[in-house]
Amino acid sequence: MTSTVDSARSTSDVADTLGAVIDEVIRPQAPSVDREGVFPRSGVDALAAAGLLGLASSTEVGGGGHGMRTVAEVVERLAAECGSTAMVVLMHYAATAVIEAHGPREVRAAIATGGHLTTLAFSEYGSRSHFWSPTGTATVTDDGSVRLDARKSWVTSAGEATSYVWSSLPLSGDAGPMTLWLVPADSAGLTVSGSFDGLGLRGNGSRPMTADGLRVPPTAMMAADGAGLDTALGTVLPWFLVLNAAFCLGLADSAVAEAGRHLTATTLTHTGAALRDAPVTRRDLARLMIRTDALRAFLGDTLTALETGRADAMLRVLQVKALAGETVAEVTDGAMQLCGGSAFRKELGLERRFRDSRAARVMAPTSDALYDFVGRVATGLPLLDEANR
Repeated sequence: MTSTVDSARSTSDVADTLGAVIDEVIRPQAPSVDREGVFPRSGVDALAAAGLLGLASSTEVGGGGHGMRTVAEVVERLAAECGSTAMVVLMHYAATAVIEAHGPREVRAAIATGGHLTTLAFSEYGSRSHFWSPTGTATVTDDGSVRLDARKSWVTSAGEATSYVWSSLPLSGDAGPMTLWLVPADSAGLTVSGSFDGLGLRGNGSRPMTADGLRVPPTAMMAADGAGLDTALGTVLPWFLVLNAAFCLGLADSAVAEAGRHLTATTLTHTGAALRDAPVTRRDLARLMIRTDALRAFLGDTLTALETGRADAMLRVLQVKALAGETVAEVTDGAMQLCGGSAFRKELGLERRFRDSRAARVMAPTSDALYDFVGRVATGLPLLDEANR
């Protein structure tokens, strides 16, 4: 498990800095990012300039030295304002965890100082959301370089990131199920196709990518040949799942807050009563609040389990995204119903949060896959069958 203990730059300083970037850049651009489906470049650049993209990098290379708890709080606050920006940052941190563990020092330093945006490139056309079963190949060429060929189905920040943590079949057939590579964005043979015109997260730049004869040096391999799945499960997955839960929490919390404001401020002219004056309305709002607070408590317990090395830490990690995906879908749906026709207009921002929340259930590993993982752990089975390893 990756350490989650926070250090170095104070969390209060991080919170203040993030608040300023949100107020000045992220919140104002959120509606247009969603409406136009454009990558939130100005927001990402502002976060980088403020040192917030290097929070999880080691102080040894100039990073913030923070662990998962502070990073989760950053993702949560970003998601409350702009889901697309939050997803870009989430994927950056998940990929950073691999690079911190196995990447070259110069790339780690570039990430630490905000000069390098990275992301994961795992999902493929052949295996879709089964990220643990890559179909893309890696072969040694006559000149000693490694040739990568693959069709990645969806890559967040495609064409916008500086590098990609790339999965493939191993060089050696008996080495293991997966190998990870650090692929520079300017690699010859790497192309991005199409555009992303999705229901939600419309600015996250999730597009297909193809490697056709892409060459990287053998030193681009991260961890040993065939050890990529162990790295994905032990390093990437905790960061990815926990930060996804934080993402969902931010969306749910902001939806509840917006619904509360609307119910308080809106009155019926013919009676003079506010919408909040109806007991049934207050009851329904309370239910949404309780669901959201329950997710916050579970996420906090998951972080504590990781920080203290508790025996149930991996179980909590697997549970938290499944819980979060279902919670945010129900809470945003409930907030839409509470606010009625007003929620369908763009002004409240509820319909945007509703749309953004749909992604959590289907992002790999999907909620259904996580339920299976949790059931396997609970009954003493391995996380994956040998055929999938």
